[in-house]
Amino acid sequence: MAEAIPAFVPKRPWLRLDHLTVIAPSLAEGVAHVRACLDLDVPFGQRHGYMGTHNHLLQLGGSVYLEIVALDPDGRHPGRARWFGLDDQAGVRRAWDDGRRLRGSVARVDGIDAVLAGREAIFGCKVALPPIDSSFDFAIPEDGSLPLSGAMPSLIDRRGKPRAMATMADLGARLLSLVLAHPEPDRIAKLYDELSIDRPPEILPGANTRYLARIETPAGMKELS
Repeated sequence: MAEAIPAFVPKRPWLRLDHLTVIAPSLAEGVAHVRACLDLDVPFGQRHGYMGTHNHLLQLGGSVYLEIVALDPDGRHPGRARWFGLDDQAGVRRAWDDGRRLRGSVARVDGIDAVLAGREAIFGCKVALPPIDSSFDFAIPEDGSLPLSGAMPSLIDRRGKPRAMATMADLGARLLSLVLAHPEPDRIAKLYDELSIDRPPEILPGANTRYLARIETPAGMKELS
């Protein structure tokens, strides 16, 4: 008798932490906040002409980094919702004034379509960026909001090309751990487990979505929130 051939079971989506996001009303405020928390001056990164935003960038060890992102006052509207909820400037300001400044993360995935299938209500739809000569895909909800108010990471597919780290400032900061407070910790933990996300945050009960990153710096361990 011929040996039975086992059914093919596709590999589960595997998401890797790409970067953390401080979402600021302005870059000046974002840089000042990170300086106050980490005692580090994060230099300018780049302008996203296709999204009307700009950022400052800092390596956090390996292929993980910190992004301080804000609306670019000199940028053009992209003709669609911007990422990270940045069209809702009143909401960005409310969260900022509430002390929720480290607002979320971005996870890297190879094969974004498989992750999004059936999960568009959480992550949004795939958007090829830049629109002309695109080099990566990013999942953005129709209204531009953060996935589950930031409790889940935004998704990026770099199409097999690693993020170039050599041009990004390395000031000796290294991510040690990430904590997420949420009103429904069990539900969020189940989603992280379902998606096999590496380096998931420690998920604790909390009144609202709130992050805390513990980061080793040349001046010792610091906390960013």
